[in-house]
Order: sequence, then C-alpha cells, then structure tokens
Amino acid sequence: MNKFSSMFGQVLHIFSKKEFYSAVKETKAEKGAKGFSCWDQFVAMLFCHLGQARSLREISGGLASCLGKVRHLGIHSAPSRSTLSYANTKRSWKLYEAIFYQLLEKVRTTAPGKRKFRFRNKLFSLDATLIELCLSLFDWATYHQTKGAVKLHLLLDHDGYFPVFARITDGLTHEMRVARELSFPKGSIVVIDRGYVGYDLFARWRNEGVFFVSRQRTNAKYEVIEERPVPRNRSVLKDQLIRLTWFYSRKQYPHPLRRIEVWDDEKKESVVFITNHLAFGATTIAAIYKDRWQIEIFFKTIKQNLRIKTFVGTSANAVMIQIWTALISILLLKYLMFRSRFGWSLSNLIAMLRYNLFTYRDLWAWIDSPFEVPPIVPIGKQLALEF
Repeated sequence: MNKFSSMFGQVLHIFSKKEFYSAVKETKAEKGAKGFSCWDQFVAMLFCHLGQARSLREISGGLASCLGKVRHLGIHSAPSRSTLSYANTKRSWKLYEAIFYQLLEKVRTTAPGKRKFRFRNKLFSLDATLIELCLSLFDWATYHQTKGAVKLHLLLDHDGYFPVFARITDGLTHEMRVARELSFPKGSIVVIDRGYVGYDLFARWRNEGVFFVSRQRTNAKYEVIEERPVPRNRSVLKDQLIRLTWFYSRKQYPHPLRRIEVWDDEKKESVVFITNHLAFGATTIAAIYKDRWQIEIFFKTIKQNLRIKTFVGTSANAVMIQIWTALISILLLKYLMFRSRFGWSLSNLIAMLRYNLFTYRDLWAWIDSPFEVPPIVPIGKQLALEF
C-alpha cells in the first residue's frame, strides 16, 4: 500500500481548499456550474503547465490515462475537451487572479532572507513583455494590422526573484499606465527601463520616499550642478548631480537628479543611469540596474517552460486563465525551491517535476534529494499457502 499520494496530489495540498472556495464564492466563478467544479478546472489547467500539455486533448487524455490516480487530486474523473473548453470560455479569469495573490502570501513567508546586496531596502524590477497571438484566431487581440498580442506587466521582488504583481492588458496599453497605478513601501528601490521614464511619476515616487534607478533618455536636457569623485580602477566614468533644463521636465521634476555614466566593456559603449538615491556608491547603482536583467530572464523562463506561447482556447477569457495559471505555477515552483535544500534552477525543477507528477513519493523528501533512491518498505512475512 502506498504511503503517499502522487506528487501532483501533494503539490495541490499546498493550496487551501477553504481559501480557494472563498475566492470562488467572491468571484461567482461557479455560478450555474453543473458537475464540473472550479477545482476540477484548476487541476486541469495546472496539469496543462506542469505536464506540458499542448492542447485540450492532451490535458483530457493525460489525466484520463492516470486511471485511479486522479482521485488523489480531488477530482473524480478527467474532464472532456468540450467541458474544459466551455469552462475556460465562460468562467471568470478573476478567480485565478485571486488564487495567485492567495499563494503569494504563502510564498512571501518562505522567501530567502539572504540578499545579494548589503542594503536593506526592498528592491523591485518593473517591466512588461508581449505575448504574441495569431490575429486570425485571436481577432479580439489586435496589436498591429497583421499581428495580435497581449501584454504581461510584472513586478519582480529581488528577494527570491518571484512576481508580486501582475497585470494582463491588450498589446497597445502603454507600460506607464500600469506603473502609475502602483504604490511601493517607503524606502523601496524600483529598477525600470527607459520606457518607464516619466518625470511626473518620478516626482510622486520621490514624495512617497521611493527610490528609482533607470537609464537616461538620449534626448534629455540638463545642466550639471556638481561633479562627484569617481572610484578608482572601476568602470565608473562620471558621477554627477544634474538639474533638468527643459521647461516641462523641470516643472514636473524640479529636484536634483544623480547621473552616473559607466563603461560597458562587453558592448564597448558607455551607459548612463539616473537615480534619486544620493547616498549609494556609483558602482552599487550600476549593480542594481544590472540586476534588472533578472526580470528578462524570468520572462524568458516562463515562455520557454510553461504554456503561454501556445494556447488551448482562443477566447479572451481562456487566454487570461491560461496566463494566470502559468503565473500560479511559477509561484508554486518558487515555493518548492524556497523550501528545498537542493540547489534547483527553475527550469530544472519544472522538467524534473514533470517527469514525476504521478510518482508515489514524499514530495518534501524528493525536493531535498531528487536523485536519492527511496528506502524499500518491507511488506511483512507472506502467509504460507496450503495445497
């Protein structure tokens, strides 16, 4: 007799059924449902990502082929393609947004305390990525004349590199619209690319006690008000205090800014940063911006390892559900990594978990020692048979 349920079943136990159905009730996602519950739909869509199912047929067939193992997942049978398709089209994606933030609270409690930088300020990266769609299939997602797309806006916490905010919009929505809706804890540092440079936004962040680090626009007009000493034998070329001189820029942000110019030896060019943090060393500011690359790696990882480039439904609601369940899967994997003593990379954990989804083994022992052979449990002495 197996001591454990399948590893997929144990993964699903991380989610609180009480909190899940509280979100179902709040979003009214199960209104009018008959037989096929929101939990059944959630299990199917998680299997889509963790099991790398490429279609409704593979989701349905993959779960159906597991015979009685699906009962450990809290479902009675595998869904049919038509049932899952109908649920993805009709049931609100807002349920999965709520589940994402429920799981986020659990992930935050297990995030590592060790930090890459010595300072105690919270460090965030804010960026967005396009998820391209075929316009002939997704006619609601117009981006260009011959191209469709949705845009995923993401805020990454650098204490563990996991997402703490996500917003999915149409491809034409500018990043600044989402950035202006966000607020950060006092003392936080937000790293952004040039697409987010808005001096009115910078002024608001400064008044709220939030620091920012960004690339300087090439057409920025400014005057130097102070030259600061630069460290020796480093790549820092200039460390200056500047004041914006263009009328509207200065009106929006009348305060001094710090301008740091650094030599990039790989690209053989200078890179210019601006920040409102006047205390950190110039090399620390450059290192902070360099760490922004982690959000680019994050986007690349989810596109390569989860199902957000090919979709199992063509409606807007189905696409939103698939992206939100992909983000839930990422948080789930981060939670396993934080609780593990093994040196997992995210892509390696996704692959190894996929191979063992329906293996009967202790999940928490496996994530610590994935290549260790589990001990053989003796069954007991066999009874003698009389003939």
